[in-house]
Amino acid sequence: MIKVLTNTSIFMKDGKISNSGGKINIPKGYYAVPGFIDTHIHGSHGADAMDGTFESLDHIVKTLAKEGVTSFLPTTMTQEISNINKALNNISSYMNNNNIAGQPEILGIHLEGPFINCHHKGAQPEKFILDPTVESFKIFEKEANNNIRKVTYAPELDKNFEFTKYLSENNIIPSVGHSSANFEDIEKAISFGLSSVTHFHNGQSPHHHRTPGVVTAGFAFDELNTEIIVDGIHLHPNTVKSVVKIKGPNNVTLITDAMEAKGLEDGEYKLGGQKVIKIKNEVRLESGSLAGSVNTMINSVKNVIEFSGCSLDDAITMACINPAKELGILTRKGSLDIGKDADIVILDSEFNVVKTICRGKVAFEI
Repeated sequence: MIKVLTNTSIFMKDGKISNSGGKINIPKGYYAVPGFIDTHIHGSHGADAMDGTFESLDHIVKTLAKEGVTSFLPTTMTQEISNINKALNNISSYMNNNNIAGQPEILGIHLEGPFINCHHKGAQPEKFILDPTVESFKIFEKEANNNIRKVTYAPELDKNFEFTKYLSENNIIPSVGHSSANFEDIEKAISFGLSSVTHFHNGQSPHHHRTPGVVTAGFAFDELNTEIIVDGIHLHPNTVKSVVKIKGPNNVTLITDAMEAKGLEDGEYKLGGQKVIKIKNEVRLESGSLAGSVNTMINSVKNVIEFSGCSLDDAITMACINPAKELGILTRKGSLDIGKDADIVILDSEFNVVKTICRGKVAFEI
């Protein structure tokens, strides 16, 4: 698969990468890479997916191209059922009516919570947490018009792993997160389809040499793709280096877990109705718990290269190929091969975004 091009031209026709048609030139010293796919993002620039309005969601969409994102999963969080339903319905409606070329594409929904463990709730409000059941999930599924593509949940609370099995059988990614699961819980869940770890190391039972938890299982099982937030806060740079070395670039996905304070000044904001405080590059609840990030995807790419020593090619694998593969859309996104969507990002020599093309149309340009 073609992941990085330089000193050449790319042809586009009818929103696809082609061998003829209109072309863009990539000068020497610049790089063309596939558009980034952020599978875990709550908000940006003052808007949150949980706002449940067209205006907020449209604002998020419009802000992402400048960081090289050409497609993403708006991510919900633990809240009142009515609020979650409102957000799901709004995202589904936007997908049906406003997923146009020339702007980042919503690929589906990431449902983070409410099926989580209160002992690792992080910034998720405990009073709205539910046990993971197929019956409860079907309510959300209906409101989302079957557009839920990924679910973060606590598999140790899944009785007989019926919930895990249901997600897997319906092509929805089961991802362990906000979980107190032990190693054996994860091993069993994998046999029923568990395939991902949400924000690896954060909001889950840690690695311990005598009581291995989610983190140890994440390292041990190749079946598990691991999301990582590479902002230098959620994970120490040397932890990022270790994850990439142990898991390998083919089993790691870069995410932002960004919230509404991204791109804004320091101050007070909200996450799922909760007050959060942004100071420089950190956002936390008043309790001190991290409350998502204010990182961008292009910064994630730069950081993973700096922290782990990996190549640009490897970073693109983690930002483009792996999320496309996980979502089952590698046939149309994730690389620069002919026939795929013309989701293209042009980077300068320092890996800054200078142009973003979404399905053949320019969405951002310096």
